[in-house]
Amino acid sequence: MRFSFETELRGALAIVELRGELDLLATAALEPELERLADEPGVDVVALDLRPLDFLDSNGLRVMVLANQRLDSNERRLVLVRGSSDVQRVFEITHMTERLDFVASL
Repeated sequence: MRFSFETELRGALAIVELRGELDLLATAALEPELERLADEPGVDVVALDLRPLDFLDSNGLRVMVLANQRLDSNERRLVLVRGSSDVQRVFEITHMTERLDFVASL
């Protein structure tokens, strides 16, 4: 399934729902949106909803780590809504579950 995302603003919370396969090609579409949200006035928290995501590779993981660093440097927060077991396994194998903030739902 091709990658797509949709951003919804709820006050100071920006929710980005990720769908399909987040791989090298898809990161080119997602990265500018995460950079925009990191600098968006009034946004304090960016939540990436991983539940509809089918696939995640190291390129997608890299984009999330960079977004976390950028948001943190702007005194903002990144949270990830837990995805499928296949998607979560990528975070577990790389020990990113210890560095990134996960929630069960929004």
